[in-house]
Amino acid sequence: MNEKRRPQAPTPAFRRAEAAPEETEGQIEGRNALQEALKSGRTIDKVFIAEGDTDRGLQRLAAQAKEAGAVVVPVDRRKLDAMSFTHAHQGVIAQAAAHVYYTIDDILEEAASRGETPLIVLCDELSDPHNLGAILRSAECAGAHGVVIPKRRSVGLTATVSKASAGAVEYMKVARVTNMNAAIAELKGKGVWVFGTAAEGSIPMYQADLTVPAAIVIGNEGDGLSQLVRKNCDVMVSIPMKGRISSLNASAAASILLYEAVRQRLG
Repeated sequence: MNEKRRPQAPTPAFRRAEAAPEETEGQIEGRNALQEALKSGRTIDKVFIAEGDTDRGLQRLAAQAKEAGAVVVPVDRRKLDAMSFTHAHQGVIAQAAAHVYYTIDDILEEAASRGETPLIVLCDELSDPHNLGAILRSAECAGAHGVVIPKRRSVGLTATVSKASAGAVEYMKVARVTNMNAAIAELKGKGVWVFGTAAEGSIPMYQADLTVPAAIVIGNEGDGLSQLVRKNCDVMVSIPMKGRISSLNASAAASILLYEAVRQRLG
């Protein structure tokens, strides 16, 4: 008597990909990002460097890290590939303590210590680390005093953000707040004007007075500013659009507004 065999479940055409590991703060990838971290005096615990790489620039960077007290570990490049979140580690990955987050008062004190009128960027739930990194880079280059991000539904200061910022993350004060609307209220209570950005803003950016203590709010990649954030802004400004596409990347919009503020402040 032949036993009936239990039919086997069909083999799926593909297997569900394993979830990618979430980026943790404190990892630094790439030569420029590590160089700026060392220059800023940030404590680096360990540096993994591609084994057998004879590039003088990389060897010099490893020597600087060692002088700063880091443990330098030569590893196979495949290990670096497996460790990397950016997929552009350039032969070096470092591990450091997570970034210190500041407060809004710290940012305002930074402006006061420079004898300058506050210029701040608020990022309303940005999810793309490349956008946040690029905003940090532009903010640092424009002389802004700080960047504010929310704790929830927003990317933090990860390795990808650090690399996209070209090291600016090491110099820019970043505040991480529980509630963006409460942060806006705090800034307004301390004499800072809050400028929201939207295509349908009430005035073109050239008509906005950005010489006052100013916070520029940039919306997220998909929906822009939330309705409550829009309502709480003092002024909604628009960037003139002359082409056929009606919107800009978040980091591009931030750069344009930051440098309009710089232009106005230079007189």
